[in-house]
Amino acid sequence: MYSASNLAGNERLPGNKPLRLSSPRTRDGFVSIDVAEVDGEQATLRSQADGGVIAQLRLDHDDLVMRPTLDSVPDVTVEPEYWTTLETGRRLLFVAVVGDSFETFEGALERDPTVIEPVLVDRYPDRRIYRIALAEGTMEFTAGTAEAGGRLLEVTSSRDGWLIQLRFPTRQALVAFNDYCRDREVSVSVEHLRVSDDGDDGVVALTEKQQELLAVAHAEGYFDVPRGISQDELANRLGVSKSAVSQRLRRAIGELCNSTLTT
Repeated sequence: MYSASNLAGNERLPGNKPLRLSSPRTRDGFVSIDVAEVDGEQATLRSQADGGVIAQLRLDHDDLVMRPTLDSVPDVTVEPEYWTTLETGRRLLFVAVVGDSFETFEGALERDPTVIEPVLVDRYPDRRIYRIALAEGTMEFTAGTAEAGGRLLEVTSSRDGWLIQLRFPTRQALVAFNDYCRDREVSVSVEHLRVSDDGDDGVVALTEKQQELLAVAHAEGYFDVPRGISQDELANRLGVSKSAVSQRLRRAIGELCNSTLTT
């Protein structure tokens, strides 16, 4: 695949057809690059890879997917793996769940009116993977993100809804997403907002659970030598499993490194 970065000067596409490139033009947050073949045919590649806005938002509504389950079992962490829509129109979601209360979680999931036919599809020592179908009338946020021209970077459960990280090509696109949510009475709270730099990896900030864990770990000497507190003790302090502590620590430290270190 050819992109703006590797088309410079007179390049040739497969088939040995030479190209002419015009100067980039900016419109509605996109950079347009005209790629013209010598025989007069022309195609335009649009890019929104430069700049933009990174936002961390908290979304809440009673009809958001799995919202009743998140409210019933706040001590587990739920992270969507991927969404898909079948030819029949049925919407499926695969989620990874970390925590100790799997039986409680599964019971809440069975009673959740926003989902139907939940299935445990995989089991690991520290997490489980579930497939769920969205019930009729269940709300999600992937369509609104795409409609506004945004890209979903990360999604995780929180105590009061879903915590999502998004990248938008312009501030106007972010406003459009907010309007999309407002029209559907979805509560939107802005946690963090910043301008995206070139080569941005999309990391905005730590989630609420990651911040809480790092704060306690630092205060209790987890990063000291020797350690002042173990992962088991951290888990007891926070009321979560040791596996949840281990995973959150890895993610939090990784995100901090990605957002502060350059190569």
